[in-house]
Amino acid sequence: MSDGDKSLQRASQHCAISVTAPRRQRWRLALASLVASTALLSADAAHACRDTLAPIVEGLMGSVVNIATSQTLKGPSGIPLPDVPKGSPFEEFFREFFDERQDKPSAGRKVNSLGSGFVIDESGLVVTNNHVIKEADEIQVVFTDGSKIKVDKVLGRDPKTDMALLKITPREDKPLTAVRFGDSAEMRVGDCVIAIGNPFGLGGTVTSGIISAKKRDINSGPYDEFIQTDASINKGNSGGPLFNLDGEVIGVNTAIISPTGGSIGIGFAVPSNTASNILNQLRDFGETRRGWLGVRIQSVSEEIAESLGLRRSRGALVADVTKDSPAEKAGLKAGDVILSFDGRDVENMRGLPRIVARTPIGKDVPVIVLRDGERETLTVRTARLTESRTVSANAGDDAEESMPETAAPQRTEVLGLVVRTLDEAARRTFGIADDVDGVLVAEVDTESVAARKGIQAGDVILEVTQKEVNGPADVVRRIEDVRKSGRKSALLLLAGRKGELRFIAVPFGPGE
Repeated sequence: MSDGDKSLQRASQHCAISVTAPRRQRWRLALASLVASTALLSADAAHACRDTLAPIVEGLMGSVVNIATSQTLKGPSGIPLPDVPKGSPFEEFFREFFDERQDKPSAGRKVNSLGSGFVIDESGLVVTNNHVIKEADEIQVVFTDGSKIKVDKVLGRDPKTDMALLKITPREDKPLTAVRFGDSAEMRVGDCVIAIGNPFGLGGTVTSGIISAKKRDINSGPYDEFIQTDASINKGNSGGPLFNLDGEVIGVNTAIISPTGGSIGIGFAVPSNTASNILNQLRDFGETRRGWLGVRIQSVSEEIAESLGLRRSRGALVADVTKDSPAEKAGLKAGDVILSFDGRDVENMRGLPRIVARTPIGKDVPVIVLRDGERETLTVRTARLTESRTVSANAGDDAEESMPETAAPQRTEVLGLVVRTLDEAARRTFGIADDVDGVLVAEVDTESVAARKGIQAGDVILEVTQKEVNGPADVVRRIEDVRKSGRKSALLLLAGRKGELRFIAVPFGPGE
């Protein structure tokens, strides 16, 4: 076979062209297909990440800085006593050694660390992560040309989103260049991004990748909704910017997942829409001022959704309402499912605290709830969240050892539970508060679904599918009504022995 035939065969195989066509036609089809494919790939690549990122990066490097911190550790010669087993021969040796050294004067041991940041205002406002500057005695901002400026003041910090805002005094001969925030909500999974930072102290390092996911919850706080990216992010990148291809900051690099400490392509950035809101508050007030609703909420599982007549699992289920809170004043009740807050859909439990926190304090907002199978709109005036107030709580997470059952003349069994009238003897036995009224769970079949759902002896059933119950007969009747309606589970509102409220959907068994 000639070289031309071999080339034709390779081209035909690559482009899925039939080799049964005439040779000249096959050449034309193969060449046309190759040209078209190359053009499409080039167009896609140019549209996605362009031919080079150099022009974008050149305009951004001056705004990205390294954050250098130092901290003095107090103690004898700055050296802590080693952790040795109690009673071991080494304990006495080390104790004598360190006690002897403690008598000698010492200035302590200085520890240095590095992170990243970026300038957002020419007047000298610099953004970084809170954990980068936490407990630092001295902070310096280091620019790409090696020049350094000491931080005048930490204007504010927010540990919940890990954001911090610094103030420096620019030099007259070297004006600062600031970057602007973009709209992180407009970014799509698959969009190209650029990360610039100070990994491992190398400084001025550029990496690129795509947005791998949005609204990631990594259980680092109540307001998690990170942008996930595969752009290489390592130790020292914390506090640095994540740019879109317009040179706008759409995220602040904050965390990575890595078993080795280096990048494996799973990095997380605080979205710019979240960061800019927090930074504006830190600039104006020196602290964050978040909205507060005053409810304890829990997730709407598929079983709970079915028991309430919801088509799918969505919203935040109100387990309890704080006394004198905005929620109580607006008429919110335990059992309500919050579907929308201030015009924004509540897709899940963790979404509600984020929406409420961003709502201006004192604003009257519409809240759509599902109550008794019907939608209602309430108006809530948000208050300010303080540290003493609970943002949200997943009701029913505390598991305790079951208490002994209490004696009662009547024994009623339903859904694997033995329920009895709540009397004074039961209150004393289980430590149930006087203001809790309902039906006592005296026993739980350990093999039942109810037991697997976490229901325990000593719990008090307050409602069955959002209807109050006052005695065992009410519980049986309500569960029977729910079963006849065709639903697959009964939704119980229970009070635990600590007084905490939680909803649990208990599916019906074959014989129930």
